[in-house]
Amino acid sequence: MTELLVGTRKGLFVLEGEPGAAFAVKARAFAGEPVDYAMRDPRSGRLIASVTSPFYGPRLWYAEDAAGDWEEASGVALPEGGDAALQRIWVVVAGERDGTLYAGGDPGVLFESRDGGASWELVRTLWEQPTRPDWQAGGGGLCLHSIVPWPGDPDRLALGISAVGVWLTQDGGRSWTHGNRGIVARYLPDDAPADTIDLCVHDLHRAARRPERMFMQFHGGVYRSDDAGASWTAIGAGLPSDFGFPMVLDPADPDSAYVIPLASDGDRVTPGGRVAVYETRDAGATWAARGDGLPSRDGYLTILRQAFDRAGEGAGLELYFGATSGDVFGSGDAGATWAEVAAHLPPVYSVRASG
Repeated sequence: MTELLVGTRKGLFVLEGEPGAAFAVKARAFAGEPVDYAMRDPRSGRLIASVTSPFYGPRLWYAEDAAGDWEEASGVALPEGGDAALQRIWVVVAGERDGTLYAGGDPGVLFESRDGGASWELVRTLWEQPTRPDWQAGGGGLCLHSIVPWPGDPDRLALGISAVGVWLTQDGGRSWTHGNRGIVARYLPDDAPADTIDLCVHDLHRAARRPERMFMQFHGGVYRSDDAGASWTAIGAGLPSDFGFPMVLDPADPDSAYVIPLASDGDRVTPGGRVAVYETRDAGATWAARGDGLPSRDGYLTILRQAFDRAGEGAGLELYFGATSGDVFGSGDAGATWAEVAAHLPPVYSVRASG
């Protein structure tokens, strides 16, 4: 049985089912409110949800049962007295230490919890970066949306921020460096400085069994790094478009990556109305469309950054994505075939799967 946590414009939906078949709605929480992200801590089973209330702003909530009582977490706030306001919590990720979680948000902020999500503290070293006054927001805001731990090493972390590039720490966040070498931003003028940090990373992932290898979906470009994010090589050739948002890796294969291309930054729908997930198994040298069972015509879907995930690995890899149309699709055979998991949900913001 696979569980999907689906964050939508109108609440959190908990779906359950078997790969390759329709899923049932087992619970719903935060009815009518935008749920930007929800995850289940794989160590404790606790649920964490990011809810952006139109009245109270962004908050984190936690529960042991989605259908039970949710408690609001403390500490999710910016320092008092400043001009900046917390706009959204984009993502929550389990760290490498027991009980540690990280949350990333807008305006380019990182929070850390050491008690499983009940309380949070702002990571001041990133908040107080000297270059922060020059940081530029992407189209969706100043989003810290990707948090990438290093397996087995709690002091190493990579971040993706739109539009401030890749940030790396090897000392538990006491200091930060850039990891932007090789990234080409086609939206910048030709005379932009070579060391610019105005880089709109869309998604960032690490290969579980070869952690120095990373993959990135950029605002026009798909990239691979073989030196832990310090430098990047373009690997988007062979895709119908190298613009998109979400990405998934197979933990069993460090040469694997899956992306869902969109037509362009000005036309953010699946190219030509054909919905397909593209897979590489050779680190980006070649790509293959995996769309059997997906809409092959008149399917102009938009899939957001957090709305693509996987459960299992290798021969048991399952893939799931949701669209702003309210449709959710799934594959139980690593993308070879697809089926509709759910339909007629509110616009989907995030999908997180667990088996």
